[in-house]
Amino acid sequence: QVQQVESGGGLVQPGGSLTLSCVVSRSIFSGRVMAWYRQAPGKQREEVARISSGGAVTNYTVAVRGRFTISRDNTENTVYLQMINLKPEDTAVYYCNAVSNVLGSWGQGTQVTVSS
Repeated sequence: QVQQVESGGGLVQPGGSLTLSCVVSRSIFSGRVMAWYRQAPGKQREEVARISSGGAVTNYTVAVRGRFTISRDNTENTVYLQMINLKPEDTAVYYCNAVSNVLGSWGQGTQVTVSS
């Protein structure tokens, strides 16, 4: 059973924008801190942004701060990642998950490729 379904990735030129969406099962989403992660080829998966259960508190890794915005819709069990001013180094497969579920199931992710 798929617990997370990520979408919205694609090919974009440097400086471009994308918004990712992730629909999450209620059992994983409800009341939990959610995060977006990414994994570039040959690298370990890393957390890029997280958001509190109510949505009021967010944190970002330094590399994306000021360019990425995480948000969530608690009525739709969905978390979003708005990305602007994309750089080639943002190229990766992006995943969402509850911070407390990182040892559990993962979705297939969505590929983001930043290239001219």
